[in-house]
Amino acid sequence: MTLPRRSLLAAGALAGALPTALSLALWPARAHAAVGQPAPDFTLTDTQGRPVRLSALRGKPVVLEWTNPSCPFVKKHYQGGAQGNMQTHQREALAAGAHWLTVNSTHDSSPDYLAPDALGRWMAEQKGSPTATLLDADGRVGAAYAARVTPHLFIVDAQGQLAYAGGIDSIASARVEDIPRATPYVRQALAELLAGKPVSQPSTRPYGCTIKYKSAA
Repeated sequence: MTLPRRSLLAAGALAGALPTALSLALWPARAHAAVGQPAPDFTLTDTQGRPVRLSALRGKPVVLEWTNPSCPFVKKHYQGGAQGNMQTHQREALAAGAHWLTVNSTHDSSPDYLAPDALGRWMAEQKGSPTATLLDADGRVGAAYAARVTPHLFIVDAQGQLAYAGGIDSIASARVEDIPRATPYVRQALAELLAGKPVSQPSTRPYGCTIKYKSAA
């Protein structure tokens, strides 16, 4: 029996929204990043070999976006070049005075892995404009944030507290047509934060492709 395409996509989104046994095996038995608590600091190298430290950006909100260019849910939000949904979010965030860090935690043993230069070219081809595109091939930063899927988004406030964790929006599909009618959680949360208001939905359910962390074996 062949399942309809929409059913298959929904099943993939549901599976991706849950941590896998593999992912859990990689995450030490310790507290992960929690909304309302200090965001774990980190230093990662960008696609041009430059170190970027989260705490060095304190004073402005920072959006963290986990990505994997091969993921159909990532493609959904990047489709359309400069007019893509993710690129629009990036530009809006920077224009409002925030930083945006795109993180790839795909391990180099995965077919989805992209070397730094290839990842940099991909972002340029998409006409994305994050503050930096970072590599986390050993998965340590992804583990610290309990990042599960791509895209999985977090917002760190200007004081270094985690203010939002979850999905980019409310419709867990890989269909570009669903973007206009979805509740834009990240855009909404960042606008509230920049206006000095409490984030009305600080935690939402992420959806996408399971992050290809290093095999525990």
